[in-house]
Amino acid sequence: MEKEKPVAGPLDAILRPVAVAPCSSDTHTSHGGSGDQKNLILGHEAIGEVVEVGELVTRFKPGDIVVVPCCTPDWLATDLQSNKYNAHDHGLMASFKFLLSKDGVFAEFFHVNQADANLVKLPEGMDMAAALMTVDMMSTGFFGVEQAEVEFGDTVVVIGIGPVGLMAVAGAHLKGAGRLIAVGTRPNSVAVAKEFGATDIISYKDGDIVEQILKLTNGKGVDRVIVAGGKTDTINQALQLLRPGGIVSNMNFFDATETFEIPAWDWGLGMSNKDIRGGFCPGGARRIEKMLEMIQYNRFDPAKLITHRFDGFDKIEDAFKLMDEKPADLIKPAVFIKWD
Repeated sequence: MEKEKPVAGPLDAILRPVAVAPCSSDTHTSHGGSGDQKNLILGHEAIGEVVEVGELVTRFKPGDIVVVPCCTPDWLATDLQSNKYNAHDHGLMASFKFLLSKDGVFAEFFHVNQADANLVKLPEGMDMAAALMTVDMMSTGFFGVEQAEVEFGDTVVVIGIGPVGLMAVAGAHLKGAGRLIAVGTRPNSVAVAKEFGATDIISYKDGDIVEQILKLTNGKGVDRVIVAGGKTDTINQALQLLRPGGIVSNMNFFDATETFEIPAWDWGLGMSNKDIRGGFCPGGARRIEKMLEMIQYNRFDPAKLITHRFDGFDKIEDAFKLMDEKPADLIKPAVFIKWD
């Protein structure tokens, strides 16, 4: 696809990618799961080199290497003044601009709105692979934990241990979860889940996950369920696992064609005080600064998510296809780019 080089407004920046990672949201969109998208360059996970800045940008200059959050809010939007979730600056998920309203990062040059508020310099000496995982996987997985309001000693289940689910495992562990149950089957993911703090692994191949987890907890159920995979009926499974007063925190991107059907009993006939929450991760510079500080101070290493590495701009398509096909040994692919 050939397009004109994007133009920076006075608050904006033009970047070229130096590291990118395909995401299941990109592949989901390529198959029509985000509605009818045409003539759109995909990609929303990147570290970039600043090529050009608008006249009002003060924090960055050409040549700077910066970390780019997947969600870049319009901080001047009045909607943000009445909504604590900055993913929705002009409507549903509108801050997720790279996937929904403008070209993404799989391009020779890409545009970032309001650069001073949405970009962060790559900390000196930091592993670029680790930093790349902060922009979506880590930020989204940690938001799932924040949304679940995990407390010290909680029994927490994470359903789906792809890259976002693994970040939720790491986040729940850091938040003080007691028993931490991860649901998944892929050997690489299981190994990383244990390294990140999972105390138990449940496989759907061994039978109904609700029955297995209820048996594991002596029928008591769990305090929090974080959903990072599956179909809409996964929400029903989460409700069946949840103790009264608990929270289901969904981070899964469902298809536009799917429908939710929740049996009244699973929700305690409406009297169980079981919350169902679903949201998109916050964006902006301060959010990513916090994620980067978790790496700087050695809380954990998100680069462990990357199982497949590619070199060169022309390898983005190979990495994208790999993410779409999801071979058994895959957690996350990443592409590193050097420009002449």
